[in-house]
Amino acid sequence: MSTEAAAAIPQRKDVRAEDTWDLSLLFASDEEWERGLEEFKRRTPEVGSFKGTLGESAAQLRKCLDTMVELEMLGERLGYYAMLRVSEDAGESSNQGRYSRLVQAASKMDAAASYQAPEIQAIPEETMDAFLNDSTLSEYAIYLNKLLRFRPHILSENEERLLALQEEANQTANKAFGSLTDVDMDFGTVETPEGPRALSHSSFGSLMEHKDRDVRRRAYFQFFGVFEKHKNTLASLLAGSVDLDVYKAKVRNYENARESRLFPDKVPSAVYDNLVKTVHDNLPVLHEYYEIRKRALHLDELRHYDVRVPLVPELQVHHTFDQAVDVIAAALAPLGADYVSTLTDGLRGRWVDRYENKGKRSGAFSAGSYQGNPYILMNYKEDVLRDVFTLAHEGGHSMHSWYSVRNNPFQHYNYTIFEAEVASTFNEQLLLKHLREHTDSDEMRTYLINKQIDDIIGTLYRQTMFAEYEDICHRMVEAEEPLTVESLRAEYRKLLEQYFGPAMVLEDVSDLEGMRVPHFYRAFYVYKYATGISAAITLAERVINGGGAELEKYFTFLKSGGSRYPIESLRVAGVDMESPAPVQTALSVFADQVEALKKGLT
Repeated sequence: MSTEAAAAIPQRKDVRAEDTWDLSLLFASDEEWERGLEEFKRRTPEVGSFKGTLGESAAQLRKCLDTMVELEMLGERLGYYAMLRVSEDAGESSNQGRYSRLVQAASKMDAAASYQAPEIQAIPEETMDAFLNDSTLSEYAIYLNKLLRFRPHILSENEERLLALQEEANQTANKAFGSLTDVDMDFGTVETPEGPRALSHSSFGSLMEHKDRDVRRRAYFQFFGVFEKHKNTLASLLAGSVDLDVYKAKVRNYENARESRLFPDKVPSAVYDNLVKTVHDNLPVLHEYYEIRKRALHLDELRHYDVRVPLVPELQVHHTFDQAVDVIAAALAPLGADYVSTLTDGLRGRWVDRYENKGKRSGAFSAGSYQGNPYILMNYKEDVLRDVFTLAHEGGHSMHSWYSVRNNPFQHYNYTIFEAEVASTFNEQLLLKHLREHTDSDEMRTYLINKQIDDIIGTLYRQTMFAEYEDICHRMVEAEEPLTVESLRAEYRKLLEQYFGPAMVLEDVSDLEGMRVPHFYRAFYVYKYATGISAAITLAERVINGGGAELEKYFTFLKSGGSRYPIESLRVAGVDMESPAPVQTALSVFADQVEALKKGLT
């Protein structure tokens, strides 16, 4: 799709089939999907037939679990097909209707199966030990052992029912935050040399990259001025969400809210604490980078709205989709012929929905399910180098799914979010190295250096700052200190000062940023971005500089799926996330790139 052709965004019906994903491995047609949905709904009552019998014998428990696997596999296939059809064209009403009907059917299935986990956890320990030693349940041993870890945090049947009935009400703060910030807030327009631009959450980021500093300044104050007007409501919503996290942790007998969120992935608190401490130890080099940025932009004072404008403009390079696949294949050669051929065949063989069309979801994602291909949504543009990196990134996710599916049964094939960003970011590291080694352009080298710096700042430093803020807020509530507009802003400002250092002049409204982050309503999640990029950089260094043993360990990680807890899975790959070493490795790479950037800009 050429730059000229992109000017006219096509309707979905006008897109060439070879440029779209092939969903036939999920369902051959919409009509076949409808038949699948009817089967799913028809079989839902089967789920309740096992209630009260799961502790009778290993064979009876196996019968229930087999039934659930059949239905969950069908449900996943229905869900991915419906989601992907909406993603390709949300403007098509039949796609929206299909997805809504699936959600309704899945909710009924979830309700029908809600008794199973508590009933399994209530089976006497001696009985369950005998079940687990019975070969009848060998395929479910990993699933059951993970489920049984939650025993100390399960309440009585009536208490569990009361908690379940609260779930919809528990979404109030999150939903209200979304309604307020996405719908009710009107940010107006900003005048730019190119004409007026609507100011929104999505356009704010691009306006902060505008080369005209006055445009950035006006957009910044206009954007945060709206948050200033709603600061009391925003503070109340965030405080309410934190209060709920603390309440849930207490009710379920966790030591604190953070432990309750780390528990499912069996992540020790040391991982979180080591991340924060190691980042703190490496703040001086971040501060040095901001000093370099201030000088490079010829500024007397660096302001909060100056940190995202590119120091090196996006290069005007051109890669057709097939050329991008060729570049990625060459970059990933260290992973071996099988990996590269599988990925390139998939990218060219309709795993990917390649180009923009009207109604298509923006951005990119990989959607790997147990059946069907590990599909990729792109909005690929031939003259945007970042899109080549995005394709490599999403290809990493898809290959992770490819290996997980082929080495695990359905009940534990899916890997955790903690692991998810490792394989994708790993591929980006190899692409960076390849492009650096195969260019004669100093401009390209400097651009790539700056890109890696920006990636590490955005994914490691910034997400760690967010993680630290979440921890502070929850600890304040646990210490019975109220979260108010003043206390929230004060704590966030301390972190801004600490992370940006002496080069930065903060505005009075800068600390309102802590009230606009939607991830805070899904607490203790963002740290996984920081650990993910740290693990990926460390593994890339090991594979590039190592030999067959290091590569084999990396593939063991890709094949693990959900058979191990994420810390164990990464340790098998050669990365110990309980140690500060991986984070330090990533930050040492950052320091090297800052030094290289300093030389490249002089």
